[in-house]
Amino acid sequence: MAKILAFAGSARKDSVNKKLVALAAERARAAGAEVTLVDLADYRMPLYDGDLESEGGIPEAAQRLKALFKEHDALLISCPEYNSSITPLLKNTIDWLSRAEGDEKPLAAYSGKTAALLAASPGGLGGLRGLVHVRAILGNIGVTVVPSQLALSKAFAAFGEGKLNDERMDGMLTSVVNELVTTTNKLSS
Repeated sequence: MAKILAFAGSARKDSVNKKLVALAAERARAAGAEVTLVDLADYRMPLYDGDLESEGGIPEAAQRLKALFKEHDALLISCPEYNSSITPLLKNTIDWLSRAEGDEKPLAAYSGKTAALLAASPGGLGGLRGLVHVRAILGNIGVTVVPSQLALSKAFAAFGEGKLNDERMDGMLTSVVNELVTTTNKLSS
């Protein structure tokens, strides 16, 4: 059974990306996966700085989150788009968790993981441009990102009761999540 860690690259309380990843987490559970949904706001870290790392090591919040990453087979990430790219919060999280501690192998939090990418935005492209950057970063650190993804446009009006208002988008969400669960199960066996 796939163990999936789900989160949004946003700390905002009313983030549409948090809503989207929560809905996706429900779909993953329905597909038979074990899912842990976390909020990056609960793991506050300073901006990555090699001098901070040299002086004080890996921040406690990064250590806790990294342990969660290592316990899971896959990542389900809903990625807000800031200025056509990745959010500083998500990039900072990726950077801190990439750091090896002690005799740990490099990129231990990412090695062998699969991931699915989602985005939600009030704009017409749904965060699509930012997903390109997230996909490249994750691929370069050893994560297998499934080909399907979802970019949800006009997100402030997109959510209904337990589903997306647009049936086609709702079906696409289920499809992306199912691809993540199936791929993770195949690679884990």
